[in-house]
Formats: sequence, structure tokens, C-alpha cells
Amino acid sequence: MSKELIIIGAGLAGSEAAWQAAQRGIRVRLYEMRPRKMTEAHTTAFLGELVCSNSLRSNDPQSAPGILKNELALAGSLIMEAAAASSVPAGSALAVDRNLFAEYITRRLSGHADIGIIREEVTTLPDSAVIIATGPLTSDRMTEAISSLTGSDHLYFYDAIAPIMDAASIDNEKVYRMSRYGKGGDDYINCPMDRKEYELFYDALIHAEKVEPRGFEEKKVFEGCMPIEVMAARGFDTMRFGPMKPVGLPDPRTGREPFAVVQLRSENREMTAYNLVGFQTRLKWPEQKRVFSMIPGLEHAVFLRYGSIHRNTFINAPILLSRDLSHRQRPDMFFAGQITGVEGYIESTAMGLVAGINAALRLKGVSIPPVPPATAHGALIRHITGSDSRHFQPSNINFGLFPLSASLEKTRDKKVKKARIAELALAAWKSYLGEVGTA
Repeated sequence: MSKELIIIGAGLAGSEAAWQAAQRGIRVRLYEMRPRKMTEAHTTAFLGELVCSNSLRSNDPQSAPGILKNELALAGSLIMEAAAASSVPAGSALAVDRNLFAEYITRRLSGHADIGIIREEVTTLPDSAVIIATGPLTSDRMTEAISSLTGSDHLYFYDAIAPIMDAASIDNEKVYRMSRYGKGGDDYINCPMDRKEYELFYDALIHAEKVEPRGFEEKKVFEGCMPIEVMAARGFDTMRFGPMKPVGLPDPRTGREPFAVVQLRSENREMTAYNLVGFQTRLKWPEQKRVFSMIPGLEHAVFLRYGSIHRNTFINAPILLSRDLSHRQRPDMFFAGQITGVEGYIESTAMGLVAGINAALRLKGVSIPPVPPATAHGALIRHITGSDSRHFQPSNINFGLFPLSASLEKTRDKKVKKARIAELALAAWKSYLGEVGTA
């Protein structure tokens, strides 16, 4: 009879953890409260549903996200398998058809002989082996249970979701298709603005009515998923150096770069829906319609989903977790995903992968090898378990998290440095997989 593992939460981290553990002969009970109890951001009952962007970021093998995705793929990641099966054009990035993506994950997990999916909310922590992967939208009752275990207050901030619109409602006479610097062909729709149009849009945006946090809830916004109106409030040109950067996007009708550009990225393979890239927002819905309809080409846009905000809960991992992602006082309890203090889809997946592997090894009574710090997975674990607990904040994968040798520290050529980091990471990761195997 196989060992049994409980996993609470079937988002990206929980789904990946379940797959990794089950592929290693562990019987998994995967709990997901949806659709019996929904969150303020989810809309379906699918496992692994994406609630923010549909992009898994850069595919460049020498970018930090690219390194992490390569490591995941080498380990037999279910999430990367699903992404490959549901990808949509996105230039040099990896984006997915969110429905096909989640359907694929749900189908694969449902069909696994060693995975049982239970559709109910878990409100207490089990005494047996468990992975907590409840994500940024952990229910109130589970948050209370975790708080009781940790004995410390949770930190939290707000993630903002970008709006999605009907492709048929975009005025194609005012936009043009192009990827920045020509990378990826014509995967993006670009809405160009001249200075006057930008000035009017900027003024409307910073004065638009916003949804404010409730009562006691403190306003904390993660830098990597910042609402567009918060970015605008930092200065007139801030958006022009961020999501509205015109560099590398000359308008083919004039041959010149616009003053600012809003990019739209396909949400699905049929290209019937597009999201506003980098336009996460907490504006009230009528204000979104009013302000975003000022963007050239979107004057008559039909919004399929408005942007929104939601709470993101995470633990103070540096004082609570060991390097294997287990709780320091309960070695049979692991944490995975955004609740550990990573930020982003692939980062959450990565922590799910490691937690699933380690929980399986512990149940089998096998020694758990440390994830090499030189890898992208190891760099993230180093961040969440080794940061200063007094100032701990979530992070995406980035080159600043990788440890550098003295020789690499002195290397001034950024391309050479990134290539070397990628090379060392994959070599160390392959060695690690030689110890733990692949799914």
C-alpha cells in the first residue's frame, strides 16, 4: 500500500506538488474548495486556473524566468507540460490559453491513479503528512489555522488583475501588430499615443475613482504586479518607462516611435480576446470603461472581464521554513507556492515541485538532498528561507537572487554573465535531478 500525502489547494503549486509526489509512488489526496466555495478572483472549477495575466514570462533561456522554466521542464513539470500544450503567440514570452491550460491540468490530475481530488474546503491542519498550497487567496478559516500554527501575524498585499476585451471590438484602423524589436513577429496589438493623447489619458487615470481596501486592511502592493494607476501616480513618465514604453515599436504607418504605446496580448488561441499588458488595476469598473476607452483603438472596446484586486497572503518564511520547505517545528508539513513568499506563476510552480518531491522522499524515509543554490529553484529557496525576516517581501525569480562567484562578480559583460549563470544553473539542476529523479 502506498504512503499517503494530503495537499491543500490545487492551484499551480498544489497541482505540481500532487503530480511530483504521485509520480514517485505516493498516494495523494488533493483538496480544492472550488467550486463549492469560490474566491473573489477565480471564475471556474478547473485546477490550476490562472487569475492574473496569461503570461508565464520570458522564454529566453538566458533570462531568469527562462532558466527556471528550463529547470521545471527537465524535472517533468506538469505545469510546463500544460503550458506547452496550450501556448498562444506572445513574442519571446510564453503565454497560454488560460482555459485550455487549466483544462489540461485538471484532466491529467483527474486521470492519475494515485491522485484523489476532493472538492471541499479544509479548515483545520491535519496531523499527517501535508503540503499547504492554498495560495494568495487562502480562505479566512485556513488563514486562522495557519496563524495558530505559526504563532505570528501574516503579511499581505494586493495583486491586481488586468482587464480583458473582445478582439472584435478593437478598431484595427488605429492599431498595428508588432512585437518589440521585431521579436516574435506580430504577436502583439499596439495602440499608439501621441503626447496630447497620453496627457489626457494620464490625467484621467490618476483622477479616476478607485476601489479602496476594506477597513483594517492595509494597502501594500507588490512591485512586480503594480496597478497601473499606482504606477501613474509616481510620475508623468513612469508608465512610458514601463508597460507603455514605445522603444522598439515604431508605427509602420509613420516609421516613428509613438510617444507611448499600450500593448494587447492574446488570451486564447482563437485570438478572440486580448488583455492590456501591464494594466493591472484597482479602478472601479465604470472608471475602467471610461478611462481605458480613451486608448486609441479601444474607444468602443467590449470588456469581457474588468480588472480587480485581491488579497495575497504569505507567511514569514525565513523564520518558519527549513530549506526543504518544511515547517521547522513540523517536518511532515510542507508549504508550497505563493504562500511561501515567492511571486509569480512559474515561481509558485517551482515551490510546488520542490515540496512535492521532498514530501515524497520524507514519506519514503529517504534523505532529502538540498536544492543547489546555483539553480533558479535554489535561488528562490535561498530568498524565502534566508532573507531578513524583519523585512521579508515576496520576489519573482531574478538574477539578483543567484549567488555569484568572485569571477562572475567581476564580469562586466551582462550577456556573458547571464549565459554563465544559466550554464551553471542547468548543470547543478541536472546533478540534483540525478539524485531525486524526474516525474
